[in-house]
Amino acid sequence: MADFHQNGNVATLHNLRFAAPDLLIHELTSFAQTRKISLILPSLFSELQGDALPAILDELAEVPYLHRIVIGLDQADAAQFAHAVNFFGRLPQNHVVIWQDSPRMKAIHARLDALNLHPGEPGKGRNVWFCMGYLMACKDSAVMALHDCDILTYSREMLARLVYPVANPNFPYQLAKGFYPRIGEGKLNGRVSRLLVSPILIALKKTIGDRDYLDYLRSFRYPLSGEFAMRTAPLPDLRIPSDWGLEIGVLSEAWRNLAPGSVCQVEIADSYDHKHQPVSAEDASAGLSRMSVDICKSIFRKLAADGTVFSEEVFRTLKATYYRSALDLLDCYYNDARMNGLSLDRHGEENIIELFARNIVEAGNVYLENPAETPFIPTWNRVHAADPDLMSDMLSAVAADAAEFV
Repeated sequence: MADFHQNGNVATLHNLRFAAPDLLIHELTSFAQTRKISLILPSLFSELQGDALPAILDELAEVPYLHRIVIGLDQADAAQFAHAVNFFGRLPQNHVVIWQDSPRMKAIHARLDALNLHPGEPGKGRNVWFCMGYLMACKDSAVMALHDCDILTYSREMLARLVYPVANPNFPYQLAKGFYPRIGEGKLNGRVSRLLVSPILIALKKTIGDRDYLDYLRSFRYPLSGEFAMRTAPLPDLRIPSDWGLEIGVLSEAWRNLAPGSVCQVEIADSYDHKHQPVSAEDASAGLSRMSVDICKSIFRKLAADGTVFSEEVFRTLKATYYRSALDLLDCYYNDARMNGLSLDRHGEENIIELFARNIVEAGNVYLENPAETPFIPTWNRVHAADPDLMSDMLSAVAADAAEFV
């Protein structure tokens, strides 16, 4: 049962186990008559060959309230794009596949580069950014939802619970962040959130002192979840990172741009499992290792933008404080797992903590070496001001790709 936990910073909406999901879907269908709801699915071509995405599409096919589905397809050639269009063709809703690597989309990239509006390196953040731009160019959606394509435990109730707080016109929320228990195959999962984000926020508070921003991030039960929904009005001014810092970046933008009472977190599932990233301890450009560096950089740059002064000494102290905090939390995780009959590889998790501690310093060094680096993709408002035709030309490019390659 829900515990009705509220911390006062961000409203927490719980999943009461006796609530009927059909009621939410009925209400959402009613809301959608006047407030169109769209979904963004950022996808790698490899995910089309996995177990999760076909089941996700089967669930989405039964969702009556979705107006539009925008699929961002990364790392695909022409034949794979054509396959993807056929693959997603089972969706009954209005939908489009954006081939991010097409010659026409690369021409859009080149126009942005020429304006010094580089959209970042290939990755989830850039994929989502272009999908958001496409959705804004359509000018027909009041609510946007986003979730990953590798959710093994997906059900359409997840989407209903995620979207409801921002689709309900009687609620004040502009952004809803999904949370859930990270349990799968008898194990306690969610390593980056448990072993990096929670202890580093504790350590930062001890190292640099109280910050409203830190209290805000600590109020989220699962800040790294890939599931969130927003009303579309704030999208043109949204600045997001192009790397693994996307989730923290979106929360940071909400903290900067939105009123405190307009952000909530909502419990969307009893359990959640997806494809797990490798640790990649020997390769800092991949897996959890790269993810940890990108997340730390995102947090450091946000704090710096709010006036925090960082130095080598601060980062060394932060590393030591983080390490102690992470080990203390690991004791809690281990005991909690044991009480609930779950397994936890304590030795393996201590190794991950040691890796994250090293990467905190690495992320700090990257920041100190280039503190003026622009960490975000430009806002779509700025893009539109620099090139008023680009968004409509992107709509034409996506349509032309579909006509030529399918």
